[in-house]
Amino acid sequence: MAKRDYYEVLGVSKGASKDEIKKAYRKLAVKHHPDKNPGDKKAEELFKEASEAYEVLADDKKRQTYDQFGFAGLEGMGGGGGGAQDFSSVFRDFGDIFGDFGIFDSFFGGGGRGGGGQRRRSSAVRGSDLRYDLKVPFKDAAFGTKVEVSYNRSVQCESCSGHGAEPGTGKKTCPGCGGTGQVRRSSGFFSIASTCPNCNGDGTIIESPCKTCRGAGRVEKHTRIKVTIPPGIENGKRINIPGQGDAGKNGGPPGDLYVFINVEPHEYYERDGADLYCVIPVDIVQASLGTEITVPTLENKRVKLKIPAGTQNGKILRLRNEGIPHLNNANKRGDLYIKIKVDVPTKLSSKSKDLLKELGELEGSNSSPQPVPLREL
Repeated sequence: MAKRDYYEVLGVSKGASKDEIKKAYRKLAVKHHPDKNPGDKKAEELFKEASEAYEVLADDKKRQTYDQFGFAGLEGMGGGGGGAQDFSSVFRDFGDIFGDFGIFDSFFGGGGRGGGGQRRRSSAVRGSDLRYDLKVPFKDAAFGTKVEVSYNRSVQCESCSGHGAEPGTGKKTCPGCGGTGQVRRSSGFFSIASTCPNCNGDGTIIESPCKTCRGAGRVEKHTRIKVTIPPGIENGKRINIPGQGDAGKNGGPPGDLYVFINVEPHEYYERDGADLYCVIPVDIVQASLGTEITVPTLENKRVKLKIPAGTQNGKILRLRNEGIPHLNNANKRGDLYIKIKVDVPTKLSSKSKDLLKELGELEGSNSSPQPVPLREL
């Protein structure tokens, strides 16, 4: 099968700049890379074809020769003329081609510029964040409190100061990867870098692991700390405690502890933001004639509440500033909303029945009532 023109392969004109050639190749390489198309022989051939075209057109000398003499002129120049093909210049340039797009790490094993396409990973690793689910009583969530929590976390090993090696010994460069943290394998015309199995990407190995932590540099410890629950915190919120997560690796900073708040329900009160809601019963006489009662607040205070004459069942009354402190401003509070429940007696004495009958006759009880408009409810 006749070889296609290199400019045609990359989809660029003969006068294309180096940037245009690089951009065209980058697009084709990502599209047809064998790692992205496993088992697809056609994609593999297209990737190979694009790599060959780029290897020639990205090199000024080879491009000039190809423009003047075609494929025949490339014979003996290490590319494009048939026989064994050398794509080393392509792979040396991969970091430059893909580095600014974040694609190189995904498809070509995490290489970068310099060092033959490999770069050593940073050995310091931040510790993991931890989660703690804390049940908080309704009242404590409303007005704040301090709670002691206990949990297990990893801390730096005191015996080896977190290095993982026995005191008096140290680490040495990993012979498997030469300190890069990666090993590279070739597969025909392309190569792929992967994490070194000997050092797990650290680039160093420990010859004499610490007996206390067995080379991990960290040990598990049971920890107790006091957590401040701010007034007004709501269910599902979280409190971040910096530095109380797992210890970092190789000198990395520790993670954080996230305390997730689960507010327990209250027997009598519900909340909506900073406002509280509860139901208070009154008898039919109090609702009819009106009165003044004392009601309990969440803080167990007794405050006076005026019940207007003719109060209907379900009427909502408000007590200002008897709700929950605002989360970011404890000096400001919500309100307490009280829903009135008019209790109708189920057992009446003969005298009570007579009085109610008399009341009904005086007020003219309606024996054919009409539905109440929903908007009035």
